[in-house]
Amino acid sequence: MKKVVIAQAGGPTSVINATLAGFVEGTMEDNKLIYSRNGYEGLTYGNFWDGTEEMNKWVIENKHVPGACLGSGRFPLEDDYIMQCVDQLKKIQADALVVIGGNGTMEALSKMEEEAANRSYDLQVIGLPKTVDNDLGATDHAPGFASAARYVAQTTRDISRDLYSMRNFEQVRILETMGRNAGWLALASGFLRKYEEDGPHAILIPEKTVKKETLLQEVDRAVQKYGYAVIVVSEGVQWADAGTGQIEKEMVNGRAILGGISSEIELFLKEELHVMARAELLGMNQRSSSVFVSPVDYREAYEIGTCGGRWLKEGKNKIMVSLQRTEQFDYNISKISVDLKEVVQEGERLLPDYFIDNPQAYYEWLEPLMGDDLLAYPSPIPRRDSHVKEPFQSK
Repeated sequence: MKKVVIAQAGGPTSVINATLAGFVEGTMEDNKLIYSRNGYEGLTYGNFWDGTEEMNKWVIENKHVPGACLGSGRFPLEDDYIMQCVDQLKKIQADALVVIGGNGTMEALSKMEEEAANRSYDLQVIGLPKTVDNDLGATDHAPGFASAARYVAQTTRDISRDLYSMRNFEQVRILETMGRNAGWLALASGFLRKYEEDGPHAILIPEKTVKKETLLQEVDRAVQKYGYAVIVVSEGVQWADAGTGQIEKEMVNGRAILGGISSEIELFLKEELHVMARAELLGMNQRSSSVFVSPVDYREAYEIGTCGGRWLKEGKNKIMVSLQRTEQFDYNISKISVDLKEVVQEGERLLPDYFIDNPQAYYEWLEPLMGDDLLAYPSPIPRRDSHVKEPFQSK
């Protein structure tokens, strides 16, 4: 019987607890489980919950609940804290550490394993992936992303129809999505766009700096042609003309909190086009809406947990569970183990140029992740035929 410490780290998702439940259900009978409170903070200071029968049951009851039920947060894991984590794990004689997280988590796990090895402390470490930004390397996608993408796509389409009906009063809305340096979520906003009148009419992503004049032309063209324009912008987008970098709201524990580019665009368009424009943050609903959970995303999140449990028993070490598509025609996913060092080396996974230049190819890649229960909308106006347009990508 192994003594296993489990933690959730970084920003939560709507399915992160499904991964936790999958792992716990598969391991609680044969192992002693210990839960870290508030992610790496709990590991650093030795704040744990004992995995009693009641505690394990409570964790499993959270499998459909958004947020991280163990507590998560963003804890700055400097080298001294890495050493403290290993101190705490050794103190309670933990045999294994399993953490659900993203890029920072996998790097921290790799460092902890190295620190333990330097002390001749035999510690098994396994990383279980999650992220809404989809910027985690060495995996086709990560649990949490598909549900967030589904929320962004559906919300963009609904807001577009709302604004279309009010275009004699209000002409422009700018929707700001998550996506610090990667545009996976923002580009997903066009997934449900079928008719040329529908938004989004411009999608702005961090991988491409935005020229004000180019954006101005595109928005003006949409307003003149359709009477309104919907713009989707990732929080990490920069103005090419300003050279001021990403817009930061504030600093928390040394980490810049991004946000506000949509408000800058609002002011710019109002001044230049003399239209009624409104900036809206899609906000934390992107990662916490239980209503928009993708069935595929939930299933894969849970299976990631059960797979991690099997690999714990098999003794696999220094690895992350990775999702990889097979080469078959239909959507099929295999789970492979990837060395944590490989994940760290790949770094932040940005949108590839192929998807940026060919949005339709991206939507074909995204389609099986979104679920097949999204309703089709009729044309916004009566018509005999429809003309499908791809959304503009600002260069």
